[in-house]
Amino acid sequence: MINERQQEQAALYALDALTADERPEFELALRTNSELGALVRSLQRVADALALATPSLAVPKALREKVLSRVRSSASTMKKAETARPPGFHFHGAADPRGWKELPLRGAWVKLLTIEKERGYAVLLGKLEPGVQYPPHTHSGPEDLYILTGDLHLGDRILGPGDFHHSDSGTSHGVNYSAHGCTLMAVLPTDHELVQIALAETG
Repeated sequence: MINERQQEQAALYALDALTADERPEFELALRTNSELGALVRSLQRVADALALATPSLAVPKALREKVLSRVRSSASTMKKAETARPPGFHFHGAADPRGWKELPLRGAWVKLLTIEKERGYAVLLGKLEPGVQYPPHTHSGPEDLYILTGDLHLGDRILGPGDFHHSDSGTSHGVNYSAHGCTLMAVLPTDHELVQIALAETG
């Protein structure tokens, strides 16, 4: 059985607009209420259909090159922050606003979680605001993405919470975008330009 409050929360959850305070309780209910889960999936399909019905605009080549150029320029000119710390444990709270760095592409953010220089990889959080389009690009190294919240459109695929995507080095993507906004976890090579931006000192 679904009460009126859960119906309202289901609609907000499908749009990734449920508050951080309400989300844990609602997701717990999702795991134990199959009827509620079916409602959320139905609402998410409707939301995706509406997003896809919106005419997509081709990103002008000049704008695409400008954005990618600024990303590369920022990564190459920013000074790396020293991340040395004694062995032990390191935590990032889900609601901690510190550490987020906005990319030259407005509405796109990254946050460094951890870096293993000796092993050649870093773990980041990435965030796209609703409607943000990331320009076409080629992967200089392997990339792994795990979607935490929202939606990420890669070509004809729509990734949602719990979905995983791997890209081999040398592969290319067209325009990536999020209709409702998304948060993801990424495992990237340490020399990746997004890692360099995440490492850069503020100010």
